[in-house]
Amino acid sequence: MTLRRLAPVLLFVALLAGCTGAASPSPAAPGTAPSPSPAPSPSPSPTPVATVPNEQLILAGNLFVCSDIPYPPQEFFDEQGNPTGSDIDIGAEIAKRLGLQFHVENTVFNTIIPALTGNKCDIIISAQNITPDRLKQVDMIPFFQAGQSFVVAKGNPKAINTTDDLCGKAIASESGTTESDYIKGTGDYKGKGLSMACTDKGKSPIDLKEFEKDSDALLALSAGQVDAYFADSPVAGYYTVKQPDQFQLSGVPPLETAKEGISVAKDKTALRDAVKAALISMINDGAYGTILKKYGVETGAIQASDIK
Repeated sequence: MTLRRLAPVLLFVALLAGCTGAASPSPAAPGTAPSPSPAPSPSPSPTPVATVPNEQLILAGNLFVCSDIPYPPQEFFDEQGNPTGSDIDIGAEIAKRLGLQFHVENTVFNTIIPALTGNKCDIIISAQNITPDRLKQVDMIPFFQAGQSFVVAKGNPKAINTTDDLCGKAIASESGTTESDYIKGTGDYKGKGLSMACTDKGKSPIDLKEFEKDSDALLALSAGQVDAYFADSPVAGYYTVKQPDQFQLSGVPPLETAKEGISVAKDKTALRDAVKAALISMINDGAYGTILKKYGVETGAIQASDIK
């Protein structure tokens, strides 16, 4: 999710002090030979579970993954500036099980599907909810599930405890996300958005503030520019645990639990099937659960039977 700015970087260094995670190497530009860069992963080196034809990859022998960083705990930078998080580790393990070198392409979320279809990367792993609109553009493999939650300032000064309490409030979210669509009543939420629910009751609409970077949406709450920050539940919970003196979850229960997917271009069916096989093998031998537990998001685990 980044045009990188100094303020978000400083915020995340503070948030991540003491955190560790499997680091991923800096990606080589697609179309050039990358330097060897195996990513750490939680399981012993297995025999590849599937082979991906070279013509299905933008660079033979390599797997480029688009991810919008930072969005912790699923994708963020460690203290050395390396990508880490549950999504990153899952991507590294999939690459390993396919016998491919792993690389991360940090990509703004609002343009992440065009980046995939434009051959900037082979797959997307970036906390993408599976929606009908996205399924028209790409194939999506279920790999996680999460709801949506609101983060407020410590003490919940605006008393946001129900969805009605959101009416007339300034709410920050990242552009291009289901959270933004849910408030505006666009995309898959057309005709049933949270702001429309307010106006239907004669209340003021929600004042949505959209940011290209999720980290900037959080900074808006930190700076007192908005009344709440809206994000996926794992992300929202992560911030409240990391900065309990500054943030807490609102009283609004998690909304719209949905599965997240790994996106693959529709013409890359062999790659899609290989990624499925790698993910199913991870679930079956426990490596998948180990990764989720490492980042405290094991409640979002899916079953192998969920992967169709």
